[in-house]
Amino acid sequence: MMKHFLVAVFTGLLLAANAQPGTTPQEKDKPTKEKPRQSKADHWVDSVFNSLTHEEKIAQLIMIRMHSNLGQDHINSVLNDIRANKIGGMVTFQGGPVRQAMLINRYQAASKAPLLIAVDGEWGLGMRFVDSVIAFPRNLMLGAVQDSALIYEVGKAIGEQCKRMGIQYNFAPVLDVNNNPNNPVINDRSFGEDKYQVARLGVAMIKGMQDAGVMACAKHFPGHGDTDVDSHYDLPAINKTISQLDSLELYPFQRAIEAGVGSIMIAHLYIPAIDSKANTPTSISYKTVTDLLQKKMGFEGLIVTDALEMKGISKYYNNGQESLQSLLAGNDLMELPSTAKGSINAIAAAIKKGTISRAEVYRRVKKVLRAKYDLGLANVQSIDPVNITEDLNAAVLPLRRRISEEAITLLRNDNHLLPLPVTIGNKKLAIVAVGVDGGNNTFIDAVRRHRADVDAYVFSPRQSEAQVTAMVKRLKAQYDAVIIAVQNYSRRPANDYGINRAERAIVNQLQEEMPAATITFGNPYAIRYFCDAPTIIAAYEDDSLTHKAAAAVLFGKLEPKGKLPVTVCNNFQFGTGITSIKPVIRPSQLEAASPESVGLNGNVLNRIDSLAYDMINKGAAPGCQVLALKDGKMVYHKNFGFYDYSQKESVTDSSVYDLASVTKICATTVSVMRLYDEGKISLDSTLGAYLPWVRGSDKEKLLIRDVLLHQAGLVSYIPFYRETLYENGWPDTLLFAQHLDSLHSLRVAENLYMEPRYNDTMFRRILDSKLLPAGRQYIYSDNDFIFLGKIVEAVTGKRLDHYVRETFYEPLGLITTGFEPRSRLPLSQLVPTEFENNFRVQWIRGDVHDPGAAMFGGVAGHAGLFSNATDLGVLVQMLLDGGTYNGKSYIHPETIAMFSGYHSNISRRGLGFDKPEKDNASRSEPYPAKSASPLTFGHTGFTGTCIWIDPQYKMAFIFLSNRVCPNGGANNKISTLSVRANMMETLYQAMQ
Repeated sequence: MMKHFLVAVFTGLLLAANAQPGTTPQEKDKPTKEKPRQSKADHWVDSVFNSLTHEEKIAQLIMIRMHSNLGQDHINSVLNDIRANKIGGMVTFQGGPVRQAMLINRYQAASKAPLLIAVDGEWGLGMRFVDSVIAFPRNLMLGAVQDSALIYEVGKAIGEQCKRMGIQYNFAPVLDVNNNPNNPVINDRSFGEDKYQVARLGVAMIKGMQDAGVMACAKHFPGHGDTDVDSHYDLPAINKTISQLDSLELYPFQRAIEAGVGSIMIAHLYIPAIDSKANTPTSISYKTVTDLLQKKMGFEGLIVTDALEMKGISKYYNNGQESLQSLLAGNDLMELPSTAKGSINAIAAAIKKGTISRAEVYRRVKKVLRAKYDLGLANVQSIDPVNITEDLNAAVLPLRRRISEEAITLLRNDNHLLPLPVTIGNKKLAIVAVGVDGGNNTFIDAVRRHRADVDAYVFSPRQSEAQVTAMVKRLKAQYDAVIIAVQNYSRRPANDYGINRAERAIVNQLQEEMPAATITFGNPYAIRYFCDAPTIIAAYEDDSLTHKAAAAVLFGKLEPKGKLPVTVCNNFQFGTGITSIKPVIRPSQLEAASPESVGLNGNVLNRIDSLAYDMINKGAAPGCQVLALKDGKMVYHKNFGFYDYSQKESVTDSSVYDLASVTKICATTVSVMRLYDEGKISLDSTLGAYLPWVRGSDKEKLLIRDVLLHQAGLVSYIPFYRETLYENGWPDTLLFAQHLDSLHSLRVAENLYMEPRYNDTMFRRILDSKLLPAGRQYIYSDNDFIFLGKIVEAVTGKRLDHYVRETFYEPLGLITTGFEPRSRLPLSQLVPTEFENNFRVQWIRGDVHDPGAAMFGGVAGHAGLFSNATDLGVLVQMLLDGGTYNGKSYIHPETIAMFSGYHSNISRRGLGFDKPEKDNASRSEPYPAKSASPLTFGHTGFTGTCIWIDPQYKMAFIFLSNRVCPNGGANNKISTLSVRANMMETLYQAMQ
């Protein structure tokens, strides 16, 4: 030591001798050139640093808690730590804002160096000053908001609150990706389960806070979202690989670092993939704090521990050793250690031992002091308590109102109950508030502002399951519909969020027994108990502003805009959210766009007009609808000609055509695909496995896969009607009647009704028909799809038309698509197909053209579907988009890819779908168009219809006509002129 001292003295004397006369001590340090002037920040940091003793410098790294509601003993304790131990900062907790402000003033005045005042204000200061300051919504509600600019405003408002309160540092936002719904500590404190959403909204909040001059703190690094243990009470373990952590948990923190977040908080977690040393929480892990966060991820800001009083670390270290271990790991600030004095002593002893260098500790002290300077603590301002509560609340309610309106999420409206009618007397409505005890209910009041005649009921937590049935029976007898409000439940997952069995029973039974709209006011994870609700809204918070917003959505006064930030169950995945509940008439449900906006040549596309007019002029069809989709946009939609050659009725957007065999894909195949997704139909199973009446016949062993491919060996067509006619061609008068009666209840055509029992004879004809060896020959057969339609009915317990309507058409908002159009639509919308000269002997208009389907009552797996082009466009777009439309999933994308692919070595067929010829490019008559890619799938209908979908080009082509008008299928001009193929090829040419 003496040798080093003498060298230093000699060096100093030598520099002094060489210095120029009149130079200052600072100038003597740089004999070759003038030293740059010290910045104000560095000067302030150095001056404060130099004013502190060794122990006082260490104390700058310690933050203790302060309250204004714990009495004088607590205040005295805080003052002692400030005066005797010279701690560097405090974290504010519960208390009134006026008392808290006055204490902060007092504590700052007592401190030798300015105190860094922090708060754990994730949803604003209302999180701490609960008696007088309104809180912002929890992050999970913010996670439903799609507008990140609104989250920025929330962050800035929270920052302004902190500034007004003399707080420079907010331990927020939470950047944990909550991918464990049972997480007891993070849960609705997270923005959700999607790392991109968490990062996007987290960065927006950080920027808002820091633009207000308050340091934000991203927490809880390296990610507390996938835990089922609360680190306040024990040490959670996360058993993930580094690769898994890097791809999910670490992502939001990396984005926050890149965005310039001022601070990061380290969680108390045990993650063996990062540090496998026993009893080593991440908060005291050098590999976590220094190697991962600082060296690998490049973070240079302040690093703070989570509270060191939490059991996640305090069960292993105390008496100040927790602070020392945190410091050794690389943290800059130790929050809420067991003892401030003990922490200072432990760190000082470690410096003395050489466990950590004095220089390293002092570097971190100066880092903290520099943060204080940057946050304005070089000039501490006294907090003015006058009107402070009003100031803290000023921005909260307007922002809360906007958040409520932006976050409300309509998850399902399958029964089309919403929007509810506001006209008194139109539907008798009741509201049941579940989980409340009566008294004032601001949601009931909000509903009555829209419908004054709504009757209100309460189902309290004290009511039993025995009371459920009677209440449901009463409501069902007296009301047309019911609004169910699930309220007052816990935000934590323990004990089923506090929703008891009776409360769950009343909600689910009402949903089953009558038209019901359910709204959950609270943590959306609780919706797991109501996943079968036909109409349900996630409202996230249980306050008056959210009540008003939810009521406005119910009655169509406010469009829902939110998206579910987490997955609740299979029915409600992350991102679910219907953003319009107004009944919409086509074509507005499909977004129209100019061809050029999606890279098409509009002039080329308009050549379709000439092809349509040429078709009409040559008598191939009297009129048509043509629609083309590209990149999710409707780029071509036109109507041509008339309903028939009399030219009395023009084709319009609302005109509805008989789709003929397009039924096979738009009703039966999509139903089979959905049931395949649900594991209810196996392609390698047999007809006999699903249809008992097939057993014992040679059709029993036919594979579903072969049936879908039209290679099961079934004959193509059975003219069922022929054996029902007399020799003169008139229908059997015993089997048929002119009017509907108890025996003849099945409509076949106008003034023609059949006995339903004859359907058994028709099925017997199919079972007795000739069967070729399965898998050896391709025979396009209606009988294949008659069987498939009956399988859908057997598996679902619903008639095919009911199942496909409830599963696809109604949820998609399709107005015209469906079977039996005469029961749903005016005759003026229904385009006639032909005048049938044999069997029905009349114009076929609104009854299915196919006589076999007509004898099945207009509902069959091979024919019977009607629609206009724009409704079909929605269904087609759903298939193009991988089975999803407007955020709702109908069919898995991999199922669509599988069914629409080639699956036969003896034909061009897919599973249920038709496809281009495999040698299409070399054929003289390519099908369906020369440029159709191998991914293309669709179908062509006998009446002059087709749908073709090309995923490779994100394109679809829909053509509807009644080429059989007026005299049946003898008119083949639409094929000989290649009308559909040429129109579709024009779409491809426009893409080039």
